[in-house]
Amino acid sequence: MTDTLALLGVKGGPAIRPRSHMPTSMLLRLAGKNILIDAGLGVTRGICDQGVGLTQIDLIVITHLHSDHYLELGPLFHTAWTAGLNRTVPVIGPKGLDRYWAGFQDSMGFDIDLRIRDEGRCDFNSLADILTIEGTSQFADITLRTMRNVHPPITDSFALRFETAEKAVVLSGDTAYMPEMATFAKGADLLVHEAMLRDGVEALCARMTNGDERLRTHILRSHTDAVDVGRIARDAGIKQLALNHFVPDGDPDFTDQHWETAVRQHWDGPLFLGKDGMKITL
Repeated sequence: MTDTLALLGVKGGPAIRPRSHMPTSMLLRLAGKNILIDAGLGVTRGICDQGVGLTQIDLIVITHLHSDHYLELGPLFHTAWTAGLNRTVPVIGPKGLDRYWAGFQDSMGFDIDLRIRDEGRCDFNSLADILTIEGTSQFADITLRTMRNVHPPITDSFALRFETAEKAVVLSGDTAYMPEMATFAKGADLLVHEAMLRDGVEALCARMTNGDERLRTHILRSHTDAVDVGRIARDAGIKQLALNHFVPDGDPDFTDQHWETAVRQHWDGPLFLGKDGMKITL
């Protein structure tokens, strides 16, 4: 299996609209393992579109508890269950993820109990082993290192670094600009970093019909300007850079050229402007 990272969904925020991409999730295929990072809306279809069976996921990591990063975790497991999943998958995430897991099962209790009785399905609860994110953990031949990022008001929000003896992949998670990210990503084969355009944020908020000034404040203090993403990539000395979690997304007034112009102020290396389904070879 070739080591790759697929961007299953690349938009920032939970809403989808005509022309928009799907919310955030990624599929990392590394050292023979299939690792899902985040589980936004559309993740189940996105995995299948990569030619990976839902029963083939080996590990799931949730970076933080904003809905666009874990809304479809329960439905993903339920669909995998009906597709034949009969083993436990570790799910590493922030404190509180276990409440979501219990709540999902409660909300689907009638269907889950019925399918166990009527179809002979295995126990549903045992499919996920909910674990709390720690500083460093080992999964087969892969080391997972985590760093708390800057995503107020959430404090349990994490950047991830997956390492083998030969490869390193870093995912920023949702975060404001932090120079420490360059140290965390040092020498990585690929950095996937979230990005925003400040002018695009103003346009997005101007059209908002059910939010107020607090939304603008949140976005600007919790995300990274694309110009600063280029600075991080340069300082980290990475091999490849990909943008995801675009804010704004699906706005025809902000094209690929706007994003590239911003990043290229500091980064002149290989650059991928994420699209749903894009696969990057490590």
